[in-house]
Amino acid sequence: MQPIDTLLVFFMASVLLALTPGPDNLFVLAQAAQRGKMAGIAVTIGLCTGLLVHTSAVALGVAALFQASAFAFSLLKYIGAAYLLYLAYRSFASGASGNSEQKTQKLSFSRLYGRGIIMNVTNPKVSLFFLAFLPQFTDPGFGPLVPQIFLLGLLFILSTILIFGGISLLAGGIGSYFRKSTKAQLILNRIAGGVFAALAIKLALVRR
Repeated sequence: MQPIDTLLVFFMASVLLALTPGPDNLFVLAQAAQRGKMAGIAVTIGLCTGLLVHTSAVALGVAALFQASAFAFSLLKYIGAAYLLYLAYRSFASGASGNSEQKTQKLSFSRLYGRGIIMNVTNPKVSLFFLAFLPQFTDPGFGPLVPQIFLLGLLFILSTILIFGGISLLAGGIGSYFRKSTKAQLILNRIAGGVFAALAIKLALVRR
């Protein structure tokens, strides 16, 4: 296992990265504001499950596939972009229905959790980032590399839960005031739809 000071440096770097505006925390922000605190928490747990998948991909060498294959990279990112456009459409459609609050309540924790997984796993840049970031804090002198990578992945997930959980609570609390008004809820749904559409475009245009 890596020395404690190495792990502390990695954890602090992970916290700063989680605080940096990006697709994942913006996605959590939009979902929590639109659907409530627990929606943000569910999405956060889903995103962290996706991070576990990316950690495994790095540890097992699968992430190198996305670095070597332009086709695999493009396929995964376009799937992710299409899913985000679908969420944008659902948000705009809900906003136009005049009954968005009732529709919001129909989404279960498991469905929101699934959204988080899909959002994270279909972004190949996360695997490439982990492939570049995690090995910097490993050393064969500390023992086998695979357990070291998994430990770093778990620490990154812990930092994500702390920061994204805080975002969920804050955005969910603010969003609750908007959800009390039908007109404000419609505006909130349209803002969320715009965020999802912007994230879809950003993902579709990303390069290796």
